[in-house]
Amino acid sequence: MAGSTLEIKNLHVSVEDNEILKGVNLTITGGEFHAVMGPNGTGKSTLASAIMGHPNYEITEGSIHLDGEDVLEMEVDERARAGLFLAMQYPSEISGVTTSDFLRSSINARREEGDEIPLMKFIKEMDNALDLLEIDQNMAQRYLNEGFSGGEKKRNEILQLTLMNPAIAILDEIDSGLDIDALKVVSKAINQQRSENFGCLMITHYQRLLNYIEPDHVHVMMQGRIVKSGGPELAQRLEAEGYEWIKEELGIEDETVGNKA
Repeated sequence: MAGSTLEIKNLHVSVEDNEILKGVNLTITGGEFHAVMGPNGTGKSTLASAIMGHPNYEITEGSIHLDGEDVLEMEVDERARAGLFLAMQYPSEISGVTTSDFLRSSINARREEGDEIPLMKFIKEMDNALDLLEIDQNMAQRYLNEGFSGGEKKRNEILQLTLMNPAIAILDEIDSGLDIDALKVVSKAINQQRSENFGCLMITHYQRLLNYIEPDHVHVMMQGRIVKSGGPELAQRLEAEGYEWIKEELGIEDETVGNKA
């Protein structure tokens, strides 16, 4: 079974009439891991939010397709059911809903009516994922993200990823707030998802994440566009030399596109 393809063409996105993305082109296919890097304020997190349909982000031009289906015509929940997944930079707390109930409901939302995951199978898969991520079993019965530390929230995002098996995952600064031990654990779980049926877009500021999750493709975003692409060696050069050489090479002025990352 071939993996899914997420195709973004000439994407322009505005927030409160401030244009953030100014023509992003990117294609992610199952089996590929992509990393998007760039200075603050260049549109990285805006790209993630636009793909998933955040209402504050207005698509003014361009297209997003998943396996030929128009993503921009889908509601947020439809995008998730279609196989898109976003691990957020700042996960929300949901009082009154346990992590376990949220996970089971999310899994069943992607299955046909009458084909809900059996309870015992769900419990077994959840327990295995908790062990993989070195998460205390009691966390499954706590309200979703309520009172969680930053690191616990990030592990919980990857717990969702592990159990939901999306076609394309977008990881928005998943390494933010993780100490080195937690980063290793989270990276191991993400790497275990690698298959031809799983594509991944990692948004990050730092090479350290890419030391544990090696991307196939690295893209540099500046001024709302992807201005340079390459392999893992591009991220390594950015770590060593920063972004100035790209600005000089492409004649880019030292400015950002707005207040959004």
